[in-house]
Amino acid sequence: GGISLHNMMLPHGPDQDAFEGASNSDLKAEKLKNTMSFMFETRFPQHLTTFAATEAPLQENYADCWSTLKKHFDGTPGRK
Repeated sequence: GGISLHNMMLPHGPDQDAFEGASNSDLKAEKLKNTMSFMFETRFPQHLTTFAATEAPLQENYADCWSTLKKHFDGTPGRK
């Protein structure tokens, strides 16, 4: 299990393998056993405490899991 808190306008989401797998899978109900996660999002800005910013372990490579995502959107209206 896991939990995460995402500040407003902060990018988040699955890594490339999870995104591609879900985007290209058959649309059918699936049950995931023995797992649980929670994600909280808020429109209110969150601020780190001094302890969290200086003492708590930080995940320095957080954004690396998206570095190989392929671009699927070109901004053209009506085009997939």
